[in-house]
Amino acid sequence: MTWGSYHSLLGPVVAFVAVGVLVLLLRWTFSSGHSLVERRPQQGGTDEYGLLEVVSTPGTFVEAELQRLALQEAGIRATLAPTTEGPRVMVFPEDARRARELLG
Repeated sequence: MTWGSYHSLLGPVVAFVAVGVLVLLLRWTFSSGHSLVERRPQQGGTDEYGLLEVVSTPGTFVEAELQRLALQEAGIRATLAPTTEGPRVMVFPEDARRARELLG
């Protein structure tokens, strides 16, 4: 047999491989839960943040950010959470007492 006898199969094989690659790429692109695009943070209640405890309930996000920065400068890991009740400064339980003293 010569190469010319397989030449008629080359076109369909290349087409099937190309379609297969496109199917795999599209399944990966449109699959749920694996997005490369950052989603907007959702607001939850203060009890929906796992181990974090509320140490401050400031009136505005600016006040909350200033308090969070003050805690970080003191070596306390703190986060600003946009809860349904408003902005809250939260820390881990082992740092809660010290954080309340610093903010108090």
